[in-house]
Amino acid sequence: MRKDFVIIVAGGTGTRMRNETPKQFLEINKIPVIVLCINKFLKCKPSIHVIIAVHPAFKKELAIICKKHFPKKEIQITAGGDTRYQSVKNALALITTENGVVGIHDAARPFVAIDVIKNCFTIAAKKGNAIPSITLFESVRKASDKRNKAVDRNKFKIIQTPQCFNIKLIKKAFTKRYSPTFTDDATVLESIGEKINLVQGNYENIKITNPNDLIIAKAYVNHDK
Repeated sequence: MRKDFVIIVAGGTGTRMRNETPKQFLEINKIPVIVLCINKFLKCKPSIHVIIAVHPAFKKELAIICKKHFPKKEIQITAGGDTRYQSVKNALALITTENGVVGIHDAARPFVAIDVIKNCFTIAAKKGNAIPSITLFESVRKASDKRNKAVDRNKFKIIQTPQCFNIKLIKKAFTKRYSPTFTDDATVLESIGEKINLVQGNYENIKITNPNDLIIAKAYVNHDK
């Protein structure tokens, strides 16, 4: 039987939110963002193994939150690194099997659709990876210091998470030396010559980054009731 894991990357410290509380611990209708996030995966796959990479300063706080909201679920917590790459690598080290699928998800994306999660895991099991993406609706221009020009938006996609991978393949990719070009986990896999499979994401799957995002997030939570 296939083993499924999810690594939730929660290494932020609240800088861009201009808040002492990291965005993953902010509450929406009295529920921490990271709890909303974990709930999505447990609703989709109750037996999924959950691993969270968090800034070392917040490991204790996260452990308290997990114990309160998921008293019967064993959730592994590891220290995040200076980069997303290192945080994911630390979490991957806790997975001892190479047979199965691991999803890597941003803690600040609590509104991923359950159907998207299911599809990503299913496609990754068949093809080695699955990366959710959505189409651009706005016009796009390529800008440099001296000029800018319109580009075809149909040639571009917005990339989301969970990015799902065959465990053996992604572990192999993360043995490579870190590069600034690794903007997400798909780029790490791509660096060892693997083709990336894009699948349909959902537009509600926003990444809570700025204070204004919380206004949208509260609307989504109320809509889900």
